[in-house]
Amino acid sequence: MSDLIHHPLWQEDSLGSPLPDHEYGVSVSLPLWRHVIGYEEKDPDVVSKFRSGYPRFCCPPAVAALFETAEKEFAQEGERCLVFPNLRHAERCREFIGRTAFSGRCTSWVNGLAVIAFPAEAYSEARRYWRFCGEVVSTRQACEVIGSTSASTTQADGVAASLRLRERLAALSGQQPEDVFLFPSGMAANFAVHRMLTALFPGRKTAQLDFPYVDVLKLQQLFGEGAHFLPLIREEEYDELRALLVREPLAGLFCEAPSNPLLRCIDLERLLQIRSETQPEVPIIIDDTISTVAHANAMRVADIVTTSLTKTFSGAGDVLAGSVILNRQSPHHQAFQAFLAVNADNELWHGDAVALEINSRDFAERADKMSQNALALADYLHAHPAVEKIWHAKVQGGQGYEFIRRENGGYGCLFSFLLKDAKNTSPRFYDALQVCKGPSLGTNFTLVCPYTLLAHYEELEWAASCGVPSHLIRVSAGLEDTADLIQRFESALLAITE
Repeated sequence: MSDLIHHPLWQEDSLGSPLPDHEYGVSVSLPLWRHVIGYEEKDPDVVSKFRSGYPRFCCPPAVAALFETAEKEFAQEGERCLVFPNLRHAERCREFIGRTAFSGRCTSWVNGLAVIAFPAEAYSEARRYWRFCGEVVSTRQACEVIGSTSASTTQADGVAASLRLRERLAALSGQQPEDVFLFPSGMAANFAVHRMLTALFPGRKTAQLDFPYVDVLKLQQLFGEGAHFLPLIREEEYDELRALLVREPLAGLFCEAPSNPLLRCIDLERLLQIRSETQPEVPIIIDDTISTVAHANAMRVADIVTTSLTKTFSGAGDVLAGSVILNRQSPHHQAFQAFLAVNADNELWHGDAVALEINSRDFAERADKMSQNALALADYLHAHPAVEKIWHAKVQGGQGYEFIRRENGGYGCLFSFLLKDAKNTSPRFYDALQVCKGPSLGTNFTLVCPYTLLAHYEELEWAASCGVPSHLIRVSAGLEDTADLIQRFESALLAITE
């Protein structure tokens, strides 16, 4: 396996390589700007090179082989199949595609897995469920089922590792292990929370505050009663939020601390005041993936905290996982815990639990180094004449982030920036940059992407209206030597200034 901290995959011939470069890598190398465009436009010269991809968006080879095996056994003529971790996931997928008049058959399969067979025309719709709900079969699990690897862990190993993970997360967040629920992805964690809120508060919409990670908003819009979206770009939108809470009961208020990719944080103290004066019972759900529990105490505000453990908590970039942590001080704690105890419907595959437990043993130390590197690199770019704007939580997070930042806490691994004359300079800078380039964040190696193009290619004007430029470049700082990392960015900047 490549040492991506010292020897990143950044050149053209790395297109489609997993990041990290083995079968469990959750990211994929997109080394050139035109590769990003080609991926979005499904250019066969680009996508044919893929040997991996972020698992909710692209099927890793082992998962694709698992689907193919299931189709040979269960699909009738003109049908396709997907495989889910258990039968309840497959049944939820059947309900989802049924909304567009497609039908499906769900069947239990080997190792507790479940298969849904459906008309081939419904494949894209079924894959939308796979993407937005995140209840996915992991690559490790698929490898074991199709026999491409010899299992070195047991179910008992996984149970023990999951307990250690819950204890670790509970200690970091100031809660109890029984308040921590583990999921096969961060989106599965968000989906479980959304299912819970819409079940406990039926008939109510949710609200998304600030510009979020794309699929968290899509999830709320596609399921339940729908969602209100308040970008909170204008000061008056806080008054609009207050008015919304006065006139309409909501199932929950979702936000990120800080947000992706603008690294903003809403005024959380003000949010608490507005809630107390209007709708005190409405739960607040905060995603702390970027800040991490090491740097911020979202429990100061949130009833529920969601996290993609795939990111900084793991760091290695070789396991997909998520968590929900309940705040014991929430008035809803008992109801939430009771619901998830029965209806979480997810657990980590034993191989993933063991890998994540090992990866996260030095989480706090790594989170500190990543945060320091991100701040140093952002400061360097902020002073560079070729840079138009920087987005970093130390500035954009404002008093909202400071309200939850721990004593001596940092700001996370992530920041974004925009070059001057970005339409012309961004592709040249990106192509010359000697770090890994692809989706995801929080890896131990620095990872860069043109985020808006990857996440919002079909809605660039809408993203721009929310303050997210098309040519924004997002940086997830890793564990590299700080001076070396800055030098790599300086060399790439020379490509656009010479």
